[in-house]
Amino acid sequence: MHIEGPEQQRGHVLLIAGDAAVRRRTVRLAPGANLAALAMVPAALLLGSDLPSDTVYLDGARDPNTVLARLRTAAGTRGPLLLYLSGRLTADRRGRRLHLALAGTTPGTVRYTALAWEWLTGELRDRPAGTTTLLVDLAADEEAWPLLGEYGTLPAPSGAAVYGVVAPPEGPAPAAGHGAVSGYTRHWIDQLRRAPVRPADVQLHTLAAGAAGPAPGTLVVPTARDLETRPAAAPAAARATAPAAPAPPDAPASAGAPDTGPADPRARLHALATGGRHTEAAALARTWEQQVLDTRGPGSPEAVRCTEIRADLARMAGDFDLATALWTGAVRTRLAGQGAAAPEVHDAAAGALYCWTRLKDPVRAVASGADLLELLRALPRFDPQHLRLTEQRLEALGAAVRDGAALHG
Repeated sequence: MHIEGPEQQRGHVLLIAGDAAVRRRTVRLAPGANLAALAMVPAALLLGSDLPSDTVYLDGARDPNTVLARLRTAAGTRGPLLLYLSGRLTADRRGRRLHLALAGTTPGTVRYTALAWEWLTGELRDRPAGTTTLLVDLAADEEAWPLLGEYGTLPAPSGAAVYGVVAPPEGPAPAAGHGAVSGYTRHWIDQLRRAPVRPADVQLHTLAAGAAGPAPGTLVVPTARDLETRPAAAPAAARATAPAAPAPPDAPASAGAPDTGPADPRARLHALATGGRHTEAAALARTWEQQVLDTRGPGSPEAVRCTEIRADLARMAGDFDLATALWTGAVRTRLAGQGAAAPEVHDAAAGALYCWTRLKDPVRAVASGADLLELLRALPRFDPQHLRLTEQRLEALGAAVRDGAALHG
């Protein structure tokens, strides 16, 4: 690999869309849609650098040598490099090696028509430390998934920071359907656009993965264990996202409270939640929220964001009753402070509605649904179809509750 001299230092963004992940004629991951969304983000924002930069999009490539040539050019730049990969992760049956499937790749042609993962790691191996970010939004097929289980994670090039998700062959699709941007990529972009100062990549990852709500079994890279141990060896920008250890399970929320100077516990919260330690995550989140309330006030943007984080943690724990209540409260607070047109208001409303639809108890659903419906009606830009479905579900649930009361009365 040849690296350009200092006088030619530039940044580079290489976005690669592999083959779509399709199962039972349903598109589970549409990499072309992900690339189209990323194409709308300035390269300087993607890279986190003001250096002059080059951006290359590869969508629909069929020749792995063409992709390798682009990868080699990108790896040869001395400046910061962002490599984004989206598509179907597969493996050749004979050699049992991972590959990124390209357009036209079939199970019998993987070795000749897909990009070998070891090619990728090999090209990035000798880049200067701290200059390379590999961002992945992938769906593994039945050939690749067992290999990932053996590795325990996605093999990474040495010296590169790797972030992303790999969906399993079964389970809910990581995207909403054909042509939809997958949740992880969409939330990564949303966080980039909304933050007044670009967050560190590790913070973008934890926020995007948490907001996307990966399906059970999804491989999140870094893993929860990696995030827990990262602060000791991470760069300063990443270390700032990790607080002191939280309270142990079922301990009072005040125990093990983090110092809320510049510390941001979201990386730790995500690690705990994805690791199944929901009680600890909830305790840490409550402690953080109380300290924010004490220092910033109940109506502050920081306070409502804490509420939303608690809501998402409740969703991840399967407590949709609490999640609905917290999201609904966030909608009410944001609506009063920001107005009905603010995108954050609509995001909170979408979170509240999703969690409300997961409530199984009709009585609880009716009790919380009335307040939620009132708020949704106050948002003129809210999807009318979703509003009608909410009204219909609430009416049906109300009838079921009344019929049940009459039956037992």
